[in-house]
Amino acid sequence: MELSSLLKSLQLESPPDRGDPECPAATAPPAEQVLSQILSLFSAEGVSSSAKVGMVRDLRVLFEAADCQWLFGGCHPNVTPKLLGDLVAALCHYAALPKQESDTGGPTSNDGFYTTMADRTADVGLVFLSLLAKVEGSKSLGAVVVRQVLPHCLGLIYIFAATHHTEKPWTSPRSQSVAQELLTLLVQVAGCGSVAEFLQGRSEDEEGRFAAVMRLLKPELTKETWKRNPATKHVFSWTLRQVTRPWLSRHLESVLPPSLLLSDDYQEENKILGVCCLHHIILNVPAADLNQFNRAQVVYHALYHHLYVREAQLIQVVLLCLLDLLQVLERSPQRLSQEPRTATPCQEVLQLVLTHMEAEHRLPLRRVYARNLPAFVKRLGILIAQHLKRLERVIVGYLEVCDGPDEAARLGILETLKCTIQHAWPRMACRLAVLLKALLRMIWDVSTDEGLTPQPVKTALLHGATECLILLDHCSQGQVKILLEGIYHSCDDCSLQACIRQVQENT
Repeated sequence: MELSSLLKSLQLESPPDRGDPECPAATAPPAEQVLSQILSLFSAEGVSSSAKVGMVRDLRVLFEAADCQWLFGGCHPNVTPKLLGDLVAALCHYAALPKQESDTGGPTSNDGFYTTMADRTADVGLVFLSLLAKVEGSKSLGAVVVRQVLPHCLGLIYIFAATHHTEKPWTSPRSQSVAQELLTLLVQVAGCGSVAEFLQGRSEDEEGRFAAVMRLLKPELTKETWKRNPATKHVFSWTLRQVTRPWLSRHLESVLPPSLLLSDDYQEENKILGVCCLHHIILNVPAADLNQFNRAQVVYHALYHHLYVREAQLIQVVLLCLLDLLQVLERSPQRLSQEPRTATPCQEVLQLVLTHMEAEHRLPLRRVYARNLPAFVKRLGILIAQHLKRLERVIVGYLEVCDGPDEAARLGILETLKCTIQHAWPRMACRLAVLLKALLRMIWDVSTDEGLTPQPVKTALLHGATECLILLDHCSQGQVKILLEGIYHSCDDCSLQACIRQVQENT
């Protein structure tokens, strides 16, 4: 029997009159029988694409017009959970992106293909919206749908909505809108207030649906399969970020391997996505769980390997992730151990970063390194004294070079120098001549610069340099004031004179 014939037999082309005791739904075939025949027709071999498009639209009409009592029943569901789950799975499979046979990182760029997929997705999404609307309506009948039927299809519908709710090559404004509306209704039907609550539960003791979603995603997140579906990595990443502390720790075994797998890829986009997933895990899983079974060490070595790349965006996320991971690996790196020369992970990272900074000439990378360097100095504290020789060369080299209108590298290095003086002040007197010369040269360059550097940036640079001069003066017992005395009277530059005057007036 064709689907259209089924609809005619049910007389559901228009909504039945609820007040009519002779409602056609009362004599309609059982919902189990109807949906079973629909599933058989939809899954049959040899059915053309155009025929399936018509079936999907007819199925939407069925769900919109069907009576909640006929579809779901009261105390006992009229439709078995497995049948409804199979039907949802068949529709998800119909709207799924085709598997990629080659390692291309995404589907072929074809506007016609994407348009077809987006239209198909929107049609299936409308079917799910109609189904969930009936589920929501059936709650007033005292039905047990939420407890018995929904668990078999909520996970599949969530993955479907998460695949299409944001702008991607395979979506369109219409498919995005439908997916967003579907996600909102899905959360409402589940009795939750947000996607995060839907996934992790209302309280720490309540188990949400994250585990069920991960079970569905697991076959798609193996080394051999994760690249065959271009949407899988985005669904996993977005879903992971919805689950926070303290719920995430119980799912550590299921989320850590895929995150490491993504970060180990050769494509920069996937590396960044994987590192961001690892960072979220580090921030939301207790240190004790991360250190168990050497998990934190595994993550550290994976991140340390990325420090050898030369992509500024990747280095930025890696350094931020490492800074939080070091708090897990090292409880107190500033305490002096019995073996002070034993390099800690923080020292290993700093040594490699300083090595790369010395030879780096690309401005985007110089900015990233300089922006993150102060955090490493603060973390090491007095132990930064072990790295002063190389750090001094980096500071002097970066102060000499203008890096554009925003001067991010110079500002970062000035902050680094300030932190270094504060933590390793006993070692600054012997480096006074070199640092003083570098700071004065930079102040002169900035004050005489007639380029595109905005005045607020120049002011920030001069302020940062002045703070460093004041700190150097304090730790050298006033030697900076003495050395600057002659320069103040022989220099006619107003900006330089103003900086020197602030140093001399500071007590």
